[in-house]
Amino acid sequence: MGIPFSQVPTWDDRTPIYVISVAAQLAGMHPQTLRQYDRLGLVTPSRASGRGRRYSAYDVAKLRYVQHLSQEEGVNLAGIRHILALQSEVEDLRKRVNQLLAEVQRGVGASRRSTTGSRVFSAGPAGDVIAMGRQQTTTRWIRTQPLELGPR
Repeated sequence: MGIPFSQVPTWDDRTPIYVISVAAQLAGMHPQTLRQYDRLGLVTPSRASGRGRRYSAYDVAKLRYVQHLSQEEGVNLAGIRHILALQSEVEDLRKRVNQLLAEVQRGVGASRRSTTGSRVFSAGPAGDVIAMGRQQTTTRWIRTQPLELGPR
């Protein structure tokens, strides 16, 4: 009869399932090119227990993107490495923004449900946001001397 469909293992596009020869074929490259990209840190696959490379669908798409940048756009490998690093940083920052937005939404929802009043936030010395308690006050920094801009 088999196992129920709800118990069938699932994977996403980052699950490493392809060996290097299959990944190279899917990306339209030679396996040696994939090894070179791995050494350069452009596309780093997972490793199987026998140290063999395992590529995910995401890795294959990234290989195609690297090939596009190199062949169609004329970007050298150092430039591609920089582009990929910046895109990874943007992706990480987007995730963080989404986490912070979710926290704010939870806070706003909680304050609307609360009968004790709203929350107060303040900016910390490093520019960070600080949730203030109900009776807590902040220190105001007031410049008493004029700012000197240089020699006169």
